[in-house]
Amino acid sequence: MAAVGRPRRSCLAVPGSSVKMLGKAQGLPADQVFLDLEDAVAPLAKPDARKNIVAALNEGDWAGKTRVVRVNDLTTPWTYRDVIDVVEGAGANLDCVMLPKVQDAAQVQWLDMTLTQLEKTLGLPVGRIGIEAQIENAAGLVNVDAIAAASPRVETIIFGPADFMASINMKSLVVGGLIPGYPGDPYHYILMRILMAARMHDKQAIDGPFLQIRDTDAFREVAKRSAALGFDGKWVLHPGQIDAANEVYSPAQADYDHAELILDAYEHYTSEAGGRLGAVMLGDEMIDEASRKMALVIAAKGRAAGMTRTSAFTPPAE
Repeated sequence: MAAVGRPRRSCLAVPGSSVKMLGKAQGLPADQVFLDLEDAVAPLAKPDARKNIVAALNEGDWAGKTRVVRVNDLTTPWTYRDVIDVVEGAGANLDCVMLPKVQDAAQVQWLDMTLTQLEKTLGLPVGRIGIEAQIENAAGLVNVDAIAAASPRVETIIFGPADFMASINMKSLVVGGLIPGYPGDPYHYILMRILMAARMHDKQAIDGPFLQIRDTDAFREVAKRSAALGFDGKWVLHPGQIDAANEVYSPAQADYDHAELILDAYEHYTSEAGGRLGAVMLGDEMIDEASRKMALVIAAKGRAAGMTRTSAFTPPAE
């Protein structure tokens, strides 16, 4: 069964160096907001960005949103100070730390241990702050199973397409889009590999950004591909992409209603009152235990999205 966890249909990137954008993001309908210290922040601006993020986490109204900070990757000189300053300054108001360009399990384990030491020192609940691991190069994809299993804190495995494309010498400058002349989806294997590792270890799988931020129709089409595979959400780089992501990664109303109907019907027919049946007809459709498992996935996605069912199951008259 797919991991449910926190809703992450839309994961909004916000540069930590922009106080204005940190303020605006609080009122947007994204499921998750990640405050960025990595690619969106110039090296000389990183110390001030940490302070901006701490203030935003402590003083802002993030109600209903998962609060994440993306630190710099472990090959840089900034990561340890990112983690220490943010957790010491705003650990009580932080849900997850995102670690980019993860290449092996040891990097996740370093972050796990550092968070544990900070939580113990600060009197925070040990293990409460989650980890999001971003796969952005060939080494990370080859080691993705071990990365997903590296710590109980890991909540999501994220595809980072731009750096990944560069790392494998992909011949394209369009991040997240199809490549003209290639008869297929060049990201299909990568997305499925990440999805399998995530589901094997009961983690969420998140698709990366689409950089043509004003082309919402193209964003929607790209998002539909990973949503169809089973991904839980996608990064959004612009407020105009949020509604599209929330829609694409939620089930259609008819599918949600049908999933809830299957669950109710199966519960009834397998009960004493329903005849203790293992396989029955629901209209023109046969449902059984496998149907129940499939319906649980759709129902969980709908419930996480806050959907309300518009139909109900009525047991047949005796």
